Amino acid sequence: MATRVLKIGLLETGEPPGPLKATYGGYGSMFETLLGDGHAYRAYDVQRGELPAHPAENDAYVITGSSAGVYDPLPWIEPLKAFLRSARGETPLVGVCFGHQIMAEAFGGKVEKSPKGWGVGLQAYAVAERAVWMDDAAEVAVPGSHQDQVVDLPPTARVLAGSAFTPYGILAYDDAPAISMQFHPEFAPDYAKALIEARRGTRYTDPQADAAIASLDSPNDRARMADWIRRFLAQASS
Repeated sequence: MATRVLKIGLLETGEPPGPLKATYGGYGSMFETLLGDGHAYRAYDVQRGELPAHPAENDAYVITGSSAGVYDPLPWIEPLKAFLRSARGETPLVGVCFGHQIMAEAFGGKVEKSPKGWGVGLQAYAVAERAVWMDDAAEVAVPGSHQDQVVDLPPTARVLAGSAFTPYGILAYDDAPAISMQFHPEFAPDYAKALIEARRGTRYTDPQADAAIASLDSPNDRARMADWIRRFLAQASS
């Protein structure tokens, strides 16, 4: 049976800093590369106030990462939360990093800047519960870059995977076709390294940056995460 072609709305809540966007593309295009050309994509510049008029405008939505915090007093944060609440239960949702956090906040959880500091480089999560769209992997390792974390789970959220540093690493919701994750499967290692270098000395110390860059030379599970997201979308949209 042929896989259904989905219209996927890419809610872009941020973009690569400085010249990195010209070299590596925006976060929406990174997701297009990750998920493949078997679907139709439409990007929305959420930071400029662009959101779908109605959740039914697309078959599913991906909410990207951002340098903003969900608690920042920015004019586009509350409209995005309102849209996510309207889409919940109506349209499949996938959130990554900031997208993971804004979904948790919109659905009744809490996010804060973690006193643990930055999680950067290759981030490994142990699988705690397998959803039907997952395979039998016991652990997944994917590039990450975050200081904010979900600290209180939303009602109906289940933890599928996490670590001591990031306990709520991958979430699924019992009452909606919605999943989210704190790490960045859309980040290719070369982009993740370039991002670390761009933030060296400002967000990361030299030892932190060196260790994070070295970790990205290890094998990762980006392809597996892409498969998981595609299977989730296919099942949630059937």
